[in-house]
Amino acid sequence: MPVPRPLPRVVAIGAAIGVAIGGIALAATAAAFGWRAFRARQAENSAILNETLPIHSKWWRDHAKQRGELLYVAIGDSAAQGIGASRPDHSYVGVLADDIRERTGRSLRVVNLSVSGATVGLAVRDQLPRFEKLKPDIVTVAIGANDIADWDASAFARGIRTVFDAVPKHAIVAELPCFYFPRNERRVAEANRILHAAAAERGLVVVPLHEATRRQGVRGILTDFANDWFHPNDRGYRVWAGVFRPAVVQRLRALRVLRPE
Repeated sequence: MPVPRPLPRVVAIGAAIGVAIGGIALAATAAAFGWRAFRARQAENSAILNETLPIHSKWWRDHAKQRGELLYVAIGDSAAQGIGASRPDHSYVGVLADDIRERTGRSLRVVNLSVSGATVGLAVRDQLPRFEKLKPDIVTVAIGANDIADWDASAFARGIRTVFDAVPKHAIVAELPCFYFPRNERRVAEANRILHAAAAERGLVVVPLHEATRRQGVRGILTDFANDWFHPNDRGYRVWAGVFRPAVVQRLRALRVLRPE
């Protein structure tokens, strides 16, 4: 078993969920169990999930070697890796992959380029060089939530435009998710405005992840996240997959690979 290491500065939508839990749910839990006990339990759960980082990464690398009639490539962070899910393929990438196989009856190769803790700048550095060697049929991009903690609008804009320039016109892009607290939501709103503008300039489809996660509200905070209070659980990742699904189905329709209804 890997030796636990500190979690990356912000992993996947860690800042989003951490902020949410910093509100009503966190206050209630801390009040019920005591702040020190709560923080100790949170640290313990984070350490447990931290051990899954290399496990998930290896799982995706191994599965990328499988052949398939169709190729699905994901650019992203630990949400794409599925940290917090019961198993790697229960991430939104895995859920979408299973959906594609069922809807088409075709074999599918999945190349998950995501890296836990990735910002748009790190995606440009680490994921795009690998992406340019591929010719995917389906592409999803969900990146940028890790930029919110040390927000730099200019750097985000440069990075997201570089990512969008590298992906094909049929790539499906997700908004940043809801961060709940006003200060962070202001940053997210600015990031999503930049993201929408850059996508529109390039004719890319953007799916409404922010609205979908915002609608989950307090109920979602209590039911859709893993024990570290940072990452989605299986239920939460199904919400993410549901946001992508209509655009993915539209892409499959354009490829003429959907099974007859």
